Amino acid sequence: MPNDLAALQSKYPTASTFKFGDSAELSATLVSLVRSGRKTATCSALHEFGKDEPLPEVGRRDICLNWDDTPALVIETAELIQCRFDEVTEEMALAEGEDDSLEGWRAGHRGYFERNGGFSRDMQLIWERFVLVEDLAPDRSAV
Repeated sequence: MPNDLAALQSKYPTASTFKFGDSAELSATLVSLVRSGRKTATCSALHEFGKDEPLPEVGRRDICLNWDDTPALVIETAELIQCRFDEVTEEMALAEGEDDSLEGWRAGHRGYFERNGGFSRDMQLIWERFVLVEDLAPDRSAV
């Protein structure tokens, strides 16, 4: 399985690259949640998308990077919902795998959005359900 970015971009030519979170610690936690199968969704503020970061598209495969820019995962977008922050349902929040309740999700994501460009209860989000296509972690069984 290819684990360098150039090989992955050749294998998935329409893929964008992205990182989960806004710190090395949060990124590692979120990648781990995807690997465990607990995290099957994510969301971003609509205003974060533009010419440098395209909107996700159902069926597109994207490359998730570790904080150090090494490839971690390949995911495929399965569902997209545009909604306001205060319209996120408990089902949507729990699919993100980070919290055990809608209230916990709201508190954590409010903090994240406050750190990254601002928060309002009516801010527009792009919520994305995805499936894990490839886990690019080194094969630990060979060690």
